[in-house]
Amino acid sequence: MKYKRILIKLSGESLQGNNKGTNISPDVLEQYSEEIKKIKEEGVEIAIVIGGGNIFRGGQAETLGIDRVQGDYMGMLATLVNGMALQSALERHGMYTRLMSGIKMEQVCEPFIRRRAIRHLEKGRIVIFGAGIGNPYFTTDSTASLRAIEVQAEVVLKGTRVDGVYSKDPEKFDDAVRYEKLSFQEAYEKSLNIMDMTAFTLCMENNLPIVVFDMNKKGNLLKIVQGEKTGTLIS
Repeated sequence: MKYKRILIKLSGESLQGNNKGTNISPDVLEQYSEEIKKIKEEGVEIAIVIGGGNIFRGGQAETLGIDRVQGDYMGMLATLVNGMALQSALERHGMYTRLMSGIKMEQVCEPFIRRRAIRHLEKGRIVIFGAGIGNPYFTTDSTASLRAIEVQAEVVLKGTRVDGVYSKDPEKFDDAVRYEKLSFQEAYEKSLNIMDMTAFTLCMENNLPIVVFDMNKKGNLLKIVQGEKTGTLIS
């Protein structure tokens, strides 16, 4: 295995799948669980951060007349709903999990304590981090970068709908060029929208590589942890 301990970043929207009539698709939960189980069986230690955009996005708050800080907290709670759904799906597939939250909510999850999170990983439990870092004005990308650094993950795997980083949106432009590998500096100079700047800078300053890949393609996750070239590596 190329990576022993990883952090997977999933978007909340990805849980909807193609069914926009529901916030969480059971088919997507099933698929993600199967993909994660494959790498779990290889002995990889797995942490996960999932967004909440399928339920509520903090950026929506202003258009609804909701205070920005209040909106961000609403978005954090949405990530916990997704975390609970993913936790349930993973456990149905026989995996042991822990849901840890940046906001105290003892009835449904543990508070985030760094040493405890690392211990869970060492014991083979999948750790899902919900509620961001517990503070407004930070995205789930920033949460993923920070938590990965805190638990000493070797890489952030950012699952998306496309198979890597492109020069421009491949869903809109046929001449978009896909990058196989980039340095942090190249990604910054080209203004490539990989993560928000806070998240990206955290990874760059701590030499934490990022792999952007298509989470919906079966087998991609396993290929990455085995060291095969899939998606785009930023390091």
